[in-house]
Amino acid sequence: MSVFKGAGVAIVTPFHKDGSVNYEKLNELIDFQIKNGTDAVIICGTTGESATLTEEEHSRVIEFTVKAVNKRVPVIAGTGSNCTATALKLSKEAEEAGADALLLVTPYYNKATQKGLIRHYTTIANAVSLPIIVYNVPSRTGCNVLPETMAKLCRDVENIVAIKEASGNISQIAKLAHLAGDICDIYSGNDDQIVPILSLGGVGVISVLSNIAPGQTHDMCQKFFDGDVAGSLAMQLEALPLIDSLFCEVNPIPVKTALNLMGMEAGPLRAPMCEMEPAHVERLTNDMKAYGLL
Repeated sequence: MSVFKGAGVAIVTPFHKDGSVNYEKLNELIDFQIKNGTDAVIICGTTGESATLTEEEHSRVIEFTVKAVNKRVPVIAGTGSNCTATALKLSKEAEEAGADALLLVTPYYNKATQKGLIRHYTTIANAVSLPIIVYNVPSRTGCNVLPETMAKLCRDVENIVAIKEASGNISQIAKLAHLAGDICDIYSGNDDQIVPILSLGGVGVISVLSNIAPGQTHDMCQKFFDGDVAGSLAMQLEALPLIDSLFCEVNPIPVKTALNLMGMEAGPLRAPMCEMEPAHVERLTNDMKAYGLL
């Protein structure tokens, strides 16, 4: 059984002006997501600025989210690290906090060989009972999970069950579907490839777009599942200009800016993230207006 099916939001972490986590606002954003059809909440991922949360903040944000969601939808906790021991510690803490699954990004900077990836993920999986979604995003980590490696992990490790595929390489994703589509759920990690990945047997998306358009992202998936492929495709194509604007600067700079433009008060970014360039803000604003969000 899939961890979730449909559109999961890679939710931002809102901050106060002083840079501290704004838990009241996080609660509001979670309610906004669930009321608008989001199928899962993914907390402390890239979009949640996990890289600049302290380990204490990281675990507290996960614990808070689990309580705020209150089992209305699954909560997937981002607990990856380039250090296996750190990822293991965060994963155990997330399990204790009541998370429904874990999202584990590949080791970054120091990276790993395919053999090292297998050892890394197997070590963590054997220490927890939660289902694990491997997060493959080589553009940010410099580390690519090959289809053969993912197939082996899913065959050999019971609770490694899915992948968030953000390589952008449709041929690689198709190969994974061929090798392990029956034992590995595939989630799109790129909002501009939701329908292509669903067409390869994918079960949903872990989405940045869902932060500002949860209903539309959910419906894009649901139409596909209901057999309205043409309707799903039309929604995918309609959203492309906005999706492009959401990635015209490093994520999550644009999406946090977009939430602030909508009056959602997501707050500032943590350094080294910084405010968006004015020309890009204008582009984003225009695309949000064209999409009906402003």
